[in-house]
Order: sequence, then structure tokens, then C-alpha cells
Amino acid sequence: MIQYSISSLKSDFNELNIEVRLQRVKFMRKEPFTVGNFVHIYNRGNRKLSIVRDESDKCYFIHALYYFNTEITPENPFQSLRESGVSLKSDFNELNLIWPEDWQPRKPIVKILAYILLENHFHLVLKEIKDGGVTTLMRRIGTGMTNRFNTKYKETGRLFQGAYKAKCLDNDNYLKYILVYIQIKNAFEMFPGGVKKAIENFDLAYNWAIKYSYNSLSNYANTGNTQIIDKDIIKDFFPKPNDFKEFAKECMFNLDLENELKGLTFEN
Repeated sequence: MIQYSISSLKSDFNELNIEVRLQRVKFMRKEPFTVGNFVHIYNRGNRKLSIVRDESDKCYFIHALYYFNTEITPENPFQSLRESGVSLKSDFNELNLIWPEDWQPRKPIVKILAYILLENHFHLVLKEIKDGGVTTLMRRIGTGMTNRFNTKYKETGRLFQGAYKAKCLDNDNYLKYILVYIQIKNAFEMFPGGVKKAIENFDLAYNWAIKYSYNSLSNYANTGNTQIIDKDIIKDFFPKPNDFKEFAKECMFNLDLENELKGLTFEN
């Protein structure tokens, strides 16, 4: 009969815990950025398939940007919201972002400068303000969107093609160019006739892009108030709403943005 002492069991257990922690460290994603860095984030649907199919899916993405951007969330925040009597609207024009009084106080882990959600991919520009903040937010969004999508549409497997891609924006020009690339160029690709037609009718296309609900451009035009975008940082670069429009117009007319960004965008 094999006998174990309490001390030997504790020793074995401690060794197992150490091994598990070592394995976690071994496979932990190493990010190319740290606190204070601005980061371009991108992810796309698995096999380039849709990640959103209707307005409620798109609204969930906006909710996720708000409710997951905090140090501590309830185990199931969206169920907790419903239990608190908060109605999660499926129409962007009716969005009502309320932070329940019985939750831990909201302490953002990143600052969000820009976003755009398209049918099969999304872009974000984030500033890391808490160590691991970008990683935590993206893990929450990826898991939340996947679980919701699979439950709603009775699907299985991955929603996204893999882990999100992240590239550090290490100077102000890159940051300003990427804001145009995400909010203008990506939006203009949806404009009737595409980017070329949009540039030919820039003012019309710009106003059209502002009205696309799942693009943060309305915050730059000072017509949006989603409680998601950090407008203080925007004002540092573009003090007046028209400043960003004029900068974007100059970029779209005179620059090859992808060349200017030198690999800080992503392959289609």
C-alpha cells in the first residue's frame, strides 16, 4: 500500500502549480507595446466570413467597447445589466450606455481614439493606460463576440481568423495617418462607387461617413457622443472639428496612406 504524507502532497502540489505558471508564461502573448503607447488593432472573421449579421450584432460591438473597458467587470456583465434593468438596445440611435450603481466603479484600462466596424472585420486605435489593458480588452471582446455569435446563430468554432493583430504607432504622424486610414479610407470603400468616387465627391462622402453609426468619425465632427472615444486626445491633435476634415482631405488627395504608414496597416 502506497502512503503519502501531507508534506509530500503539498510539495507535489506546489511543483504542479509552478509548472502550470511556467507554461502560462511560456505561451503568453508578447505584446510589442507598453503603457503610454498608441496601438492599431485589427481582426477579421474566420475565412473572411461575417462577424456581424444584423444591427443588434453591431450594437453589441459598441456595448463591448464600453462595458469591457474597465478594470473589473461582473462575471457575466451583459446578464448582470439585464438583471439591473438596463435595456441593451439593438438600434444604435437608441443606445443608452448606463453604468449600474451596484457595479465596481468604472476604471478604463485603455483610451479609445478610433474604431470602425465592418461586416467581416474591425479596426481600433487604442492607448494603453494600464499594464495589460489592451490584451484584457481584446480578450474580453473576442470571447464575448464569439460566444454571443455562436449561441445566437447556432454556430460552433472560431468567429475570428485568429488572435487580433496589433502594431505600435511610435510617432504622431503615424497616429494621425492611421486615424484617417481607419475612419475615412475604410468608410470610403463602402461609399457607392468606392474610394475613387468618394474622393471625387469628398464633402458628400465625408458627411456620409459621419452618418455611418459604427465609425467613430462622428466624434471628430463633434456630432457623436458615444461615451467611448477619448475626445481630449483628439483635441490635442485636431482642436477644431474641421481640422480633422481638412487633414483627411489632404491625405486622401495627396498621399498613398498605406505607403506612408509603412506596414502599420494590415493585409486584406
